[in-house]
Amino acid sequence: MLHADAPAPPADRETIARSDDHRALRIWLRMLTCTHLIEQRVRSRLRDRFGTTLPRFDLMAQLERHPGGLKMNALSRLMMVTGGNITSIVDQLVKEGLVERLAEPADRRAYRIRLTRAGERAFAEMAREHEQWVVELLGGLARREHDELLRLLAKLKAHAMETES
Repeated sequence: MLHADAPAPPADRETIARSDDHRALRIWLRMLTCTHLIEQRVRSRLRDRFGTTLPRFDLMAQLERHPGGLKMNALSRLMMVTGGNITSIVDQLVKEGLVERLAEPADRRAYRIRLTRAGERAFAEMAREHEQWVVELLGGLARREHDELLRLLAKLKAHAMETES
């Protein structure tokens, strides 16, 4: 029981659901809530442990997957954000020596962005810890439950893709 002067528990998307709401709506709100909670924990840990943000981590992850680098428009497309957002993050990471801009010979107006050696080392350390955090955050489920959740979400994803307008 909460005391009158105790802070209210943090609100989440699921709290807006009522017991008489359609089950599909309640499932959707629970998935959003779980995603938000996990993302918030990861954001907080990246900030506290590495002094970085999730968008910076995500950009470095894309570059780690493409050792030859990526053009700015490809980064923007992969991260599903505007070119202006990418430029801002890249500018910060260049100043810190974690990424570099390389001239794109085929297009004199474009640059290819890639991790520097220091960026590769920094990202490898962040990625190791990030993986441990996600394992910990999903540790409330047994292996069998992980497998079942993956199967169910794949089925849901396939159905959602089939029902695109």
